[in-house]
Amino acid sequence: MEKAAENIDQLVQDFLILMITNDIDWAGKPDADKWSKKEIIGHLIDSANNNLNRFVRCTYEQDFKLVYAQNEWVAAQHYQDAKVEDLLTLWRLLNKQISTVLKNYPEQLLQNTCDTGRQEVNLRTVEFLANDYVAHLEHHLKQIISI
Repeated sequence: MEKAAENIDQLVQDFLILMITNDIDWAGKPDADKWSKKEIIGHLIDSANNNLNRFVRCTYEQDFKLVYAQNEWVAAQHYQDAKVEDLLTLWRLLNKQISTVLKNYPEQLLQNTCDTGRQEVNLRTVEFLANDYVAHLEHHLKQIISI
């Protein structure tokens, strides 16, 4: 899990550096039904919250269900109305905690699973979830700025 943690740290660091040197329209929406860049960061906050929860719970619990409705969560948390600085601080700190958890994750528990399926059971290992989290993070950060 050390590699996934390092990737998270690097993505966050690179994004924060590039963000300073680029003019980002945080509030603009490409379409009425699309997320603004503030809402994308909000979605990444939700993703970090849920995955942190999964990683921690997988150390003592097996096959629990943890899913979330991403559009509803973004709307309910009013990320569009939030201060960008607050969102970035929360996002950065959540990722720092995920990195800490993954760097210290017990190797014998990497195959523990949780259910991420909405309608059907979809068991995913901690190892899969960590790698998937990194890919998801990178995908959405590229929507905001080229990293």
